Amino acid sequence: MALIELLRTVGVFSGLTDEQLQRLIDISEEEMYDEDAIIFKQESEGEKLYLIRDGQVEVRIRKKPHQPERSQVFLGRGQVFGEMALLDMGKRSATIKCSRDGTVLHSITREAFTGLCTSNTDIGYIVMRNIALDLSFKLRHRNLDLGADS
Repeated sequence: MALIELLRTVGVFSGLTDEQLQRLIDISEEEMYDEDAIIFKQESEGEKLYLIRDGQVEVRIRKKPHQPERSQVFLGRGQVFGEMALLDMGKRSATIKCSRDGTVLHSITREAFTGLCTSNTDIGYIVMRNIALDLSFKLRHRNLDLGADS
């Protein structure tokens, strides 16, 4: 499957034309990882969004200092992580560890994305709207889960 075909299936890029998707591909960088490689650690500086082209990663979270990290979820082909790095300069909320040899990711830096959005505001609006919708859904879902514990 060509990268552009994969991007068409990714919610964060929903609503973009093939030309706009190609512009995202043009600013992305391919990265390869083997099993157990750490892509980034929780609390590190966030500067890139990642798309999984092939392979799998594990999302791990440490809720309190000095506690061990716990596995939260595995992500695979066509899934995105690190998208909050495009929104703010905050710290990473989880550690991402590669869980399969030969995992191929495509990354987009905040700087490259901001430059693209400056020259093509339509791309920036659509991607940021999609990220906001996704984060809103996750926040509502989390609040519903918290309410169930009461």
